[in-house]
Amino acid sequence: MPAADTTAGARRPAVPARLLRDPLCLLALGFGAGLSPYAPGTAGTLLAVPLYLLLADLPLTVYAAVLGAAFILGVVVCGHAGRRLGVPDHPAIVWDEITGFGIAMLGAPSGWGWVAAGFVLFRCFDILKPWPIFWMDRAMKGGWGVMLDDVIAALYAYACIKLISYLL
Repeated sequence: MPAADTTAGARRPAVPARLLRDPLCLLALGFGAGLSPYAPGTAGTLLAVPLYLLLADLPLTVYAAVLGAAFILGVVVCGHAGRRLGVPDHPAIVWDEITGFGIAMLGAPSGWGWVAAGFVLFRCFDILKPWPIFWMDRAMKGGWGVMLDDVIAALYAYACIKLISYLL
């Protein structure tokens, strides 16, 4: 593995292979999805799609409880991975995208069109970071900061999905 790879023209520190042997880092890196040299956040969100499909038919309260547990776990694993990587919100850390997509899809109508809409909306809000996502991304540090900006992006996507489904 090279010393550094590029993402959107910026250099980022490489991820040592030994971190994948650390169970907390393995989760934070989305079982390796975050190691994608191109758009690791999108790769993490792609991993979230089959996970969502496995959980989508759960009762809403159970689904929400799983998301709550994923968020709490994310604060821990993302904080741990950031410390191990020496970069608090390293692009390879994608547990926040995995959890965020699940939040965006909370109670969404079934069908591939809704999955695609949730994917695109969540990625757009996560990438563009409208207020207060940008502020949260800069103000909060550690596992909380990594997770909270994606939660807000997910809530924006969730609101859009609910509005679109209501209007249709």
